[in-house]
Amino acid sequence: MPRTTHPTAPIRDRAILVTADVPGALLPAAESLDELAELARTAGAEVVARFTQRLDHPNPATYIGSGKVQEIVEAIRQHGANVVIFDDELSPSQQRNLERALGVKVIDRTALILDIFATRAQTREGRLQVELAQHQYLLPRLAGQWSHLERMEGAIGTRGPGETQIETDRRLIRNRIARIRRDLEEVRTQRELYRRRRARNNVPVVALVGYTNAGKSTLMRALSGADVLAEDKLFATLDPVTRRIRLPSGEIVLLTDTVGFIQKLPTQLVAAFRATLEELEDADLLLHVVDIAHPNAYQHVQTVEATLRDLGVHEKPQLLALNKVDLLRHTDGRPVADFDEARAIILGAGAPPRNVAIISAARDWGLDLLRSRVEEGLDGGFEGAGVELPDLATTAV
Repeated sequence: MPRTTHPTAPIRDRAILVTADVPGALLPAAESLDELAELARTAGAEVVARFTQRLDHPNPATYIGSGKVQEIVEAIRQHGANVVIFDDELSPSQQRNLERALGVKVIDRTALILDIFATRAQTREGRLQVELAQHQYLLPRLAGQWSHLERMEGAIGTRGPGETQIETDRRLIRNRIARIRRDLEEVRTQRELYRRRRARNNVPVVALVGYTNAGKSTLMRALSGADVLAEDKLFATLDPVTRRIRLPSGEIVLLTDTVGFIQKLPTQLVAAFRATLEELEDADLLLHVVDIAHPNAYQHVQTVEATLRDLGVHEKPQLLALNKVDLLRHTDGRPVADFDEARAIILGAGAPPRNVAIISAARDWGLDLLRSRVEEGLDGGFEGAGVELPDLATTAV
């Protein structure tokens, strides 16, 4: 009798992406959708179709219009998709309505980012923070998990238990949230003790901040020699890493890598990662890493600055590290050949202020000057200096 084999590898999701093009968005809809596609790829999904609808405001019932819903139903059938991912956070009712209409799993940008974070967290603290954010996201959506009972309301044998089960689940999740918060408060206390000890030793702290995938982990490795994971993926690293680095004067400082930021960062994550992000409050200098070769570098800087304002640390001295200059191109499309050509492209837009350093962490370009600028920033040389990128769009070499 022939032996039957069954594949054990997880089935890769086939995803359809959807966004609404609404006025006032930070990124154009197409570029935001590109970022969502990269998030989906990072989560292991294959993107099979994309949809954009121009709206004055999202539909309160289904986010998009009924005609677009029908187009997506047809695309699901055509491409064999099993998940539809929306580029904004959906309300619980929108998610339920869309799943009924589309007949497949529907998730939003927040759930997608939480899923990525869940796979990236390695330390106990990181896992607790992600679990807290996931439970806070799930709690108002529990009713949707029991929609099969809601549809049977009034049938003999189903009255009561569905509602009871929802309340039971809510109580269990609330209890778990309370437990996680207590555990994280212990972590926060430990971090506070560590920061006090660090302050007594007068060791300056430089905190790396930046948009996700800007190259913070690569820079951490280049400056400290630390064995830090660096991949070309969004949120490749999640747990904070602190290493000692030596400045040109011989002074030792602590360099701390924090979680990368992204547009539409879920509020649950900012709240859950409070203990980690408090590292920024005690930093003496923020080293803001920018992927200057990215077409949306300006919008990325705006997103990071907005997040720093939300955290109340935007007035701290900042050193802007224009990273990945090895990926810049001349106006005729030729890639830069060396650091001098890359510097010429940036300097062609005018000499940057003293709190800007031109680097390529992957190529070790400009790191000696960066160390000197870090030293200058710690000595108070950047007080009152704003964050300003050179205008590369009008620059030629």
